[in-house]
Amino acid sequence: MQSVVHLVRHGQVHNPDGILYGRLPGYGLSDLGQAMATRLGEYFADVPLTHLRCSPLQRARETMAPIAAEHPDLEIVTDDRVIEAANVFEGRNFGKYNQVLLLPQNLWHLRNPLRPSWGEAYPSIVARVKLAMADAAQAAGDGGQAVVVMHELPIWISRLAAEGRSLVHDPRKRQCRLASVTSFTVIDGRVAAVDYTEPAADLLPAKKSKVLFRPGS
Repeated sequence: MQSVVHLVRHGQVHNPDGILYGRLPGYGLSDLGQAMATRLGEYFADVPLTHLRCSPLQRARETMAPIAAEHPDLEIVTDDRVIEAANVFEGRNFGKYNQVLLLPQNLWHLRNPLRPSWGEAYPSIVARVKLAMADAAQAAGDGGQAVVVMHELPIWISRLAAEGRSLVHDPRKRQCRLASVTSFTVIDGRVAAVDYTEPAADLLPAKKSKVLFRPGS
């Protein structure tokens, strides 16, 4: 059995206060994010999709909407396993250069970047997303294609795992930009190939690389 599972990162979020929003409710797409979602809808319009799956968070659901509108015969499966990674700093603003992280009360959470100690362990993310991808591939059927709208870190960690690379990484070097599509070809339950594209590349804001933590993903 062979299928393709497209892991789609949501569009830009309306977040004027620069909050690390994580799993917090109420963070929807900005106007630019809506344009990115529309572009994704156009990108997948002629793709013979057979399954749709989505994180329960608002930004993911709003990104899925234009894709689903192009495939009205498909129901959207909401899956908690593809939600954003847990983070103890959720709901906070760290300043332009994350200087707030260096306050003494925060240093304990930064003690082990290899796990990482401030949030959900990387192997935990891999395990839950792997199960969700397996279900998506099965639901897509032989020769089918599934779209799963989710979040940056779980997508990137899943790609690293599938390609046999170390899960420890520099967040500034992830290849998983807003509204990007990371496609996994799955053959008999095994990832055989990974492809990456940016359908909304011309809409992307200037890339920032000086901060380790970003206001959400």
